Amino acid sequence: MREFVDAALGFPTGIFTVVLSVVVVYWLLVLCGGIEHDMLDTMAGSAAFGAVGVPAAVSASVFTVAAWFTSLAGTVLADRLGFGGGTALVLLVAVLLLAAFVTRALVRPLRAVFRSAAPVPSRQDFIGMTCVIRTSRVDAGFGQAEVASDDGSTAVVQVRQSGSEPLTYGSTALLFAYDEPGEFFWAAPFDPALDPRRTS
Repeated sequence: MREFVDAALGFPTGIFTVVLSVVVVYWLLVLCGGIEHDMLDTMAGSAAFGAVGVPAAVSASVFTVAAWFTSLAGTVLADRLGFGGGTALVLLVAVLLLAAFVTRALVRPLRAVFRSAAPVPSRQDFIGMTCVIRTSRVDAGFGQAEVASDDGSTAVVQVRQSGSEPLTYGSTALLFAYDEPGEFFWAAPFDPALDPRRTS
């Protein structure tokens, strides 16, 4: 037992013991409803392991557990084989590489699980977004526009307008309603400078 405690608190395992403690507290707070499970989610976090779409908290947790376990096992093995303290840095590098490999292998298959759990995109998601007119005119019976989603993808949609203000090719409009039977959006002229998503 003493050997285990010394290994868990010594270098380099002690680093991962602290991080593992943070991870355990995080998931306990999630289970208790204290914080949202996606509070720490970022695209880059899981992209580093080739698992875009998997919550970063999941990837980080798997990496931490893998690093802690391999570091603990490596430290105990090194001590029993009589290697000196100089192997600690070598062990740290090896642990990070091995933990990254294990995390990639375990997390990548989870992409399908989280993809299926994601909400299905809806045309209603476009309501309130701006679009760029792609036809020579827009009236009550004709018109198309290109709209960009938050993820950067674009779609060409059918648009109509009830007003008399001209909407021509290249102008900006606001999608403010969707007509289910006609499968088109109602659009109104819009000043692109007022778009909160516009970058200067």
